[in-house]
Parts: sequence; structure tokens; C-alpha cells
Amino acid sequence: MSFQNFPRNLVAGAVLSALSSLVLAQTAGKITTVIVTATPFGSAEGDQILSPAKVLSGEDLHNKVGGSLGETLSHELGVSASAFGAGASRPIIRGLEGSRVKVLENGMAVSDISGLSNDHAVATDGPTARQIEILRGPAALLYGSGAIGGLVNVVNDRIPTTVSSAPTGEIEGRYGAVDRSGTGSLSVDAGQGPFAVHVDASARDARDYRIPGSRYADGAPDADAGTLRNSFNRQHSLGLGGSYIADWGFVGASVSAIGNDYGIPTLEASQITMKQRRYDIDSLVKNPLPGFETFKFKSGYTDYRHSELDLEGVPQTKFTNRAVETRWELTHQPVALWHGTFGMQTENTNFAALNASDGSPNTVPATRSTSQALFLVEERRVGPLDINAGARYEKVERSPQGNIGRRFNLSSYSVGALWPFTAGYSTGLTASVAQRAPTADELYAGGPHDSTNTFDIGNANFAKETSRNLELSLQKTAGLWRWKANLFQNKVKNFVYGEIDGTLLDDEGNPGDALRRRQFRQANATIRGAEAELSYNLGHDGVSWHSFVDRSRGSLDGAGSLPLQPATRLGGDVGYRQGPWRAGVSVLHALKQERLAAYERTPTDAYTQLDLNVSYTQKVGQNDVTYFALVKNLLDEDIRFSTSVLKDVVPLPGRNLVMGVRLRF
Repeated sequence: MSFQNFPRNLVAGAVLSALSSLVLAQTAGKITTVIVTATPFGSAEGDQILSPAKVLSGEDLHNKVGGSLGETLSHELGVSASAFGAGASRPIIRGLEGSRVKVLENGMAVSDISGLSNDHAVATDGPTARQIEILRGPAALLYGSGAIGGLVNVVNDRIPTTVSSAPTGEIEGRYGAVDRSGTGSLSVDAGQGPFAVHVDASARDARDYRIPGSRYADGAPDADAGTLRNSFNRQHSLGLGGSYIADWGFVGASVSAIGNDYGIPTLEASQITMKQRRYDIDSLVKNPLPGFETFKFKSGYTDYRHSELDLEGVPQTKFTNRAVETRWELTHQPVALWHGTFGMQTENTNFAALNASDGSPNTVPATRSTSQALFLVEERRVGPLDINAGARYEKVERSPQGNIGRRFNLSSYSVGALWPFTAGYSTGLTASVAQRAPTADELYAGGPHDSTNTFDIGNANFAKETSRNLELSLQKTAGLWRWKANLFQNKVKNFVYGEIDGTLLDDEGNPGDALRRRQFRQANATIRGAEAELSYNLGHDGVSWHSFVDRSRGSLDGAGSLPLQPATRLGGDVGYRQGPWRAGVSVLHALKQERLAAYERTPTDAYTQLDLNVSYTQKVGQNDVTYFALVKNLLDEDIRFSTSVLKDVVPLPGRNLVMGVRLRF
């Protein structure tokens, strides 16, 4: 019997079971603590009361980094991806996506327009990231009403907060066989006296990727079977930053640019060329006033633009988004045992989607949005309980050209408690209410969107969304064996969703055969789910183990399932670390997803993804040189995400061998 014909689930299970038996070996050591920078108090991962956190860093991040943020995070607990080809894939947290999941870079909004549509790439760079943080829960709401589902913070330390006595950094190059891709990245920090500087850069060139068979989920004939046409991806980034650092704190600034040209692998084969520049200021003052510990101030300006091109490379629509954001935080010393942070955030954006040929509004009119917010988070201990409470008040205004503007007053608040009922074990309960203003496209869309093959229609009379969330957790937080289990329910009033009803229109909105009509609607919705994960000896020598299961189900009250719901997943990985060697195997199995919205027609088949990794680190003088190899989708499965609007015509890449070398100095 050939390997290709051997049952793939059985192969995956046998490999994982064989390696898991090694876990019987005992390994001493203390679990590494990772600080989550996006939390109000810079808490450690696992210490979060109101914001359960996951941090990807080090070897774990290097092994998972992909061509998009969604691909990088798609194997994390409760996180799936929109998977709109290789160039555009955004994280989906507990079934919530788009504008309900906020993406930050170093604690400030990325300010792209990836939340408006799945074909828009996230304007942040994975290869140069030091760590990526995933936050879910009420504390995430302090960063904006767009964080109802959670937030992702990409940390690259572009503005240094410490001075290196000697230049330090990392340089990496890797090659991927499935798309004949080459990726290079570097990150360097240096300092002199009180001054510190940082430089980072990356470049990636990937061609159309190979797929296991036909692009069509139903097995229809495919003249280009074996390759997904128009799935290329070319991106580059450059960042420069510097700081003045003293005993009183620091002040710094940075400038960065990112570009991304990628294909949209729909049958229409359009493509997008994207550019963004951003300028940031960051500062911290220790003991600024009597009774206060720190004062932080951040400010950023972003100039984002992208053009959607047809098959001949002719621009059809030009999107622009210019944003100015400011944020200050003041952390006070304990008052009546309460320790907390309060602050203010402002944001001013100018968004437009214009016809490339004549500059007229296309899909969404030019819209100016402003927001001002006040926020507060406090924590204290009451007997055996750790209590945390937070609140945010925000005013949002949308001002479109040629249409009636809207104003929204948003109130969000939360309270939670963590009870360590015995040594190393705790249980927590959180409750929160969060409100979100509809986005410009949800309110004012009224035109063709070629990359999604839709004619979008908004509703300027939409009310604000109100989400009521309840979460119960139980966890073991000490020892080599650790575990966590979460149950959650999120009831959303006036949930905004796009309904594709089967009607076909032309570019002018008249009956035709080119575009599918997508109307934004509001209804009450409920999202329920459960998650659990088990780990052993993560981050230390010997054998390590991690496994998880997650499930969420979203439904419109009395009207069936929400569209594009994630599949129930079971995953696990076993790693081995000894001296210069690292090795690991991971398996992710997704069940068949048949919970369809009223207008969805096809379920998504189950799949099993098996990945391998191995690396060897050699000491060369004072430097570490790491040689590594990864095999992704070893079984060459036809993998399709139920959360992708292109699941019927765009599978994920087939078997991929990635090889590379990394220098740390």
C-alpha cells in the first residue's frame, strides 16, 4: 500500500500517539514567564483576570509565521482565519471577525482597512515581530469599541525602551517549496549612552502556490489543477526607530513603510497593490506626580492606500485611509487597595473608496470618522479574590460626503473575579457589556466590490451593536502539567452581517450576471462556545506537550446560523528540546462544518493537517546560527476553512517544505 493511499487520519494519530508516550519522562525546570505588553499593567501570560491571553514568541513564533497574520495565528486556541488567498488572511476570534477584532502594532491601531473586507491584507509584518499577543475579554475593550471579539497586538520594539551595550539582532532567510517563495528579514538594536536605535526590514516574494488537486471543492474539472492561479504574494517592509532613555523614563519615535502586492485567487483573478507609511511617538515618565507611578503618551499618523486591479492590471478602485491616533495613560498608586490606570484615546480617520478612472465614489463614499474615549481599569484583592473592573465611554461620529452623518455614544464596562481556591488552581468569572458603532461600509456602502465579486448595500439607519458577554474559566497554573478550560456566551443586540441572497447585479446595481448582491442587515445574535487546552513542560529541555479543543457556534436568534462559522477543532503538538536540537510534530483536525446560514449552500469537509519542524543551533563565536526545516501539511490534504468566503474555490497550499537559516548576535 502506498503512503498516499494510506488513511491520513490514521497516519496523523499514529505519529502523535507514538511521540506522546515520551511524555512519561520527567523534566525539571520552571515555566518561562512572558509579559503581555497590551494589558493595562503589563501582566504575565496566564495572570489575566479579564483578558485571557496567548503570546507567540521565540521558536514557537518562528515555526508558525506565515505570509499573513491570519495564517500565523490559525492554529491558536479559539482563533481561525478568513483565508482569502496567500496575501490576505485576517484572524477570527471565537467566530467574530472584521471590525470586531482589532489589530494593533506596539499597542497602537494598525489603521488599515482589513476589517472592512476579507480581501484586504493586514498592514503589519510578521517576520520582524518579536511577539504576537492575542487578548480576549473585557480588558481588550480599553483599546476601542472594535475589540468586541478581542485584539491582536504585533510587537516589534520599533521604539526601543532599553539601551543595548552592544549591537544585537537577528537575520533570517527561508525558502518555501510550495510557492517557490524566498523570505528575508532582519532586526537590529544598538545604543550609545542614553540613545538607542532600532532597524528592521523584510522582503518576501512568493509565486502561485501548489494545491493537492482541483481548486473546486465539488471536484469539477479544473484546467489548472495542481496550482492555484493568481495566488502570488510580494511584500516588503522597513522600519526605523530611536529613543532617549534615562532614569525618569524614555521618549522615542519611529517611521515605517510596508508594501504588499498580491493576487485575489477568485475566478475573476483581480489583484491588489497596497502601501502604508506610519509615524509613531511613544513615551513613558516614571513617578510623574505624587501618588502616580507612570505616565504614558503615544501618538501615531498612518497613511494607507491600495488599488484594486483587474486581470490586465488596470486600477478599478482606489482605497485610502489616513488616521491620527493619540493615547495617554496614567497609572496611580494603590488607593484604598485599588490599583489602576485611566486615560484618554482619540482617533481621526479619513476613508475613501474612489473610482480609479474618474475619482467618483465607488462602493463607499469618502467618510470622515472621529472618536474620543475615556477609559478606566482597576484591580484589587478582596479576601481570597482578585477583582478587576473596567469601563470605557466613547463618542463616535461618521461624516460621509453626500449622505447624512451619524453619531454614536458607546458605553462598555466589565467586572470579573479570580479565585485561587487551592495552590496552583483557580477559577474565574467575568461579565462585560461592550458597544460598537457600525463601520462606514456597513452604513453607506452602495456599489460594486470587484475583489469579492459583490455589490454591497449598507443601511445608514443602523443602530449601535451591544454585546453582553459571560465567561467562566477553570485552570491549573503551576507545575509541569498545566491546563485551562473556558465556557463563554456572547449575546449581541443589533448584530451587523452581510447577506448574499443569490440576486445578481451589474456594476450599476441593475439586474445582471456579474456581481452577487450583499446587503448588510441587523438582527440579534448569540455566540456560545467552549475551549480547553493541556500543556506539559512548555519551553524547557526534554519532551513538551500541548493539546487543545475549541468550539463556537453563532446563530441569529430565530433565523439559523451566522455565516462563515468556524469548525470544531482538536489539535496537539509534541516537541523535544535537548542542547542544540529542537524538533516537533503537530496535528490539527477540523470536523466537518455543516452549520450554515440560510443563504449558504455547501458544508466544509473535515481535514487533518500534520506539520513537522526540526532545528539545530550552532555557536559561532558569540553568535548563534540556527538551521531549520519545516514541513507543513505533510499529508497534502485538501484544506478549506469554513470561515473563508472563497472556501469553494480556494484551498490552502499543499505539502510545503520550508528551509532556512537564522543568525542571532
